[in-house]
Amino acid sequence: MSPEGKTLLNVIVLGLGFMVTFTAFGTCGNIEQTVIKSFNSTEFHGSGYTSMAIIYAVFSASNLIAPSVIAVIGPQLSLFFSGLVYSGYIAVFIHPYTSSFYTLSVLLGIAAAVLWTAQGNLLTINSKDSTIGRNSGIFWALMQFRYILLVLKNVVLVSDKDRQTVFITLTVISLVGNFLFFLIQRPDPEPAPSDASESPLPADISDSSSVKSIQLAMTKEMLLLSIPFAYSGLELTFYSGVYGTCLGAMTQFGDDAKGLIGLSGILIGVGEILGGGVFGILDKCNRFGRNPVVFLGIFTHIVAFYLIFLNIASDAPVAPEEGTQMQAFIQPSVTVALICSFLLGLGDSCFNTQLISIVGFLFREDSASAFAVFKFVQSITAAVAFFYSNYLLLHWQLLIMVLTGFLGTITFFVVEWGVINSRRDSDYDSI
Repeated sequence: MSPEGKTLLNVIVLGLGFMVTFTAFGTCGNIEQTVIKSFNSTEFHGSGYTSMAIIYAVFSASNLIAPSVIAVIGPQLSLFFSGLVYSGYIAVFIHPYTSSFYTLSVLLGIAAAVLWTAQGNLLTINSKDSTIGRNSGIFWALMQFRYILLVLKNVVLVSDKDRQTVFITLTVISLVGNFLFFLIQRPDPEPAPSDASESPLPADISDSSSVKSIQLAMTKEMLLLSIPFAYSGLELTFYSGVYGTCLGAMTQFGDDAKGLIGLSGILIGVGEILGGGVFGILDKCNRFGRNPVVFLGIFTHIVAFYLIFLNIASDAPVAPEEGTQMQAFIQPSVTVALICSFLLGLGDSCFNTQLISIVGFLFREDSASAFAVFKFVQSITAAVAFFYSNYLLLHWQLLIMVLTGFLGTITFFVVEWGVINSRRDSDYDSI
């Protein structure tokens, strides 16, 4: 197999491993709180929401040590051992105990930081300057198939046997995803070409450390990119949690309100896959750089936010369990709600594929540290959004995202223009 074919296969295996692992973990997250409520045990008093808060907090802090872990054991083993922690978290629900549940929540926060940093590093070392955009899109599209595969939502598993069967199955599925990471091969070394723009991104990350992450975070490019990083965290919380809550709270949708949550998730996944495919696999926009794709991302999100503002009642995120009685600005439409789901997914894929691409391109010699900074900022803002979503009305949450997204788009443009200007005389053709 040619070196180019081997690196492409590595990216595909990486995407498939994440798809399988997060299909299991995402299904666990979908039913976690419902399952906890169904426990009739005096030995378990855990809360899914408390667990989520612990995971986010530890995840944010652990991004500082993730590059050092990868430098010691390598990105492939980092993926495998982090994936085992994900499997362990799922397995807790087979025989749940409060202490093990919260202990695995802490370990999962650490594992998530290592996992995502290792993912960015592996994607980078299996790419050249001209293929980092394509590979980012391939990985993103494959991983987002998990939305199509998630089938359990708002399921009540009353009996212990049902619960154990489901979580044993999910644990096995996640383990399959973990072992897929062992199929990733080390890229063949290539002689350094005269054209620097086509040189392979180096695999050596031995100099990566928490100190290097802090140093990178203070660079001009990383400070500018921190705003779109932050926006990606805000909109991640919105489309993965808040929007589904809003749909479920809309009594005007009738009996279809709860069922809309699962269908919304599928359409978000369709948007994510389409975005990753069009701007990655087909790679048709490379001659224009990354900025048009990011512009499309913020445009689709602003359209989605405006339609959500009109179609969903303002108190939907904070409505009681029986739903909201407040009227939206227009007659609530299921069709409009589902179109917004698709637009949220499409816009998210536009932003994330280009953020992964530009981080891997700019910080190719310190990719582990750079992706740790990316995930640190993203997880912090996601945690902040997770917190305020329980208190702020919908229009304020949308306003925060519009302002942050607009500013983040401008700062991304500035960084990309700097890249283009600095390489004007070279063969710059990646997204």
